[in-house]
Amino acid sequence: MLIKPNKLQKGDCVATVSPSWGGAGEPELRYRYEIGVKRLKEVFDLEVVPMHSLKGAAYLYENPQARAEDIMQAFQDPTIKAIIANIGGEDSVRLLPYIDFSVIRNHPKIFMGYSDATIVHLFCYKSGLSSFYGPAILTDFAENVEMHSYTIDFIERTLFSNELIGTIEPAKEWTSEFLDWFVPSNSQIKRNMQPNHGYELLQGEGIVSGRLIGGCMEVLEFAKGTELWPKMDSWKNGILFFETSEEKPSPELVKRWLRNYAVQGILQAVNGIIFAKPQNEKYYEEYKAVIRTVLQEYDLEHLPVLYNLNFGHTEPKFILPYGAIAEINCEAKTFSILDSGVK
Repeated sequence: MLIKPNKLQKGDCVATVSPSWGGAGEPELRYRYEIGVKRLKEVFDLEVVPMHSLKGAAYLYENPQARAEDIMQAFQDPTIKAIIANIGGEDSVRLLPYIDFSVIRNHPKIFMGYSDATIVHLFCYKSGLSSFYGPAILTDFAENVEMHSYTIDFIERTLFSNELIGTIEPAKEWTSEFLDWFVPSNSQIKRNMQPNHGYELLQGEGIVSGRLIGGCMEVLEFAKGTELWPKMDSWKNGILFFETSEEKPSPELVKRWLRNYAVQGILQAVNGIIFAKPQNEKYYEEYKAVIRTVLQEYDLEHLPVLYNLNFGHTEPKFILPYGAIAEINCEAKTFSILDSGVK
């Protein structure tokens, strides 16, 4: 069982880090980082420490050790109560040689991010700490015009309360509209929202539960075969969560990745799977088809699969705490977290 970190309280100090891309420190994008910081202060009454995450993309790319040191220092600093990723990227895996897992284990606190931050979640998982697959600074906290109330609600329910999180209702609306961040005036334009049609049950029946484990499918590929890859016991009886990134991988790639999980025995070990809404709903139907195909190939037509959930590369989003007990109710087509995220 993973260690739960302490809940956040008003006035706490949080660190922002760039485990991968250093865009938060680029002069043309600094304004967006500042919007995210302002929201942390005004919406959640939190103080913010930037660490070295604002040194720019080139410096951080060339110095993965500096990125890792930011994370290590943030975990060790007793005044910092949570760590939030600025954004994802593509090379957090380069931090692996510089991570001291005992530092994370001995200084448990909230870490939150998504996409390439999946690697940092695996650092936490290997250390025995529950972390939070959820909002990042440049995306969710700096959302154009204002943060979405759905995202705010789940931050408060998951990080500021030690009560059971409960039923995760589908967002009523969603967007993946692209408005170029390098045009600062775009931040004053509210992105177009579309009606959300809720969750889809692809297959399965009854009610299943298990501990949450998963991440961004493309990033999980970096971890396979490394010391970060969870042992089989970690997947057993779990609820597996998958999302895809803004790269919008082809259905053929998703099929191959899923076959690998089947060959490893992971799909046979879990109690259920949840899939996030694909960005822009690209390949929405095609992904459903390959999921069903692979599960049929391995005689897993009984495995509950819930689709089109609001996490990952879509706005707004809820938060998934690694190791928390979650439930898929196939009859009601509902998803719940039967646990608190923090203590």
